[in-house]
Amino acid sequence: MADLIDLESIRRVRPRHPAADGRVVFEKRELRQLFSLYSRRVMSGEWRDYALDFGPKGAVFSVFRRASEQPVFAIWKLAGGRERGRYAVAVGAAVLRRAHSLADILRFLEDKPRLVWSQG
Repeated sequence: MADLIDLESIRRVRPRHPAADGRVVFEKRELRQLFSLYSRRVMSGEWRDYALDFGPKGAVFSVFRRASEQPVFAIWKLAGGRERGRYAVAVGAAVLRRAHSLADILRFLEDKPRLVWSQG
């Protein structure tokens, strides 16, 4: 005979949202915008790898020319950056631009900084 299983006792428990523990996260729409820029830069040969980090101070999307190097750029979504801008783009410890919208940061990256290196 088969054993009876009480389905109510094993029903699926909803996973907690990552931001429920105080971490700042990128929303789906923001990730779509970030990966759109990332894919264009990968196709042009400028970027080759990325990393995502989430913490209480902010979420970071870092892009690399090579995985073994320091990030070329880091795009931050800051926890407490409402007055000076919620988003920032940085190279190392130097903040290049702060803005209230991710679109402004991505527009800055589209227009201004380009990685230039010689193959020689």
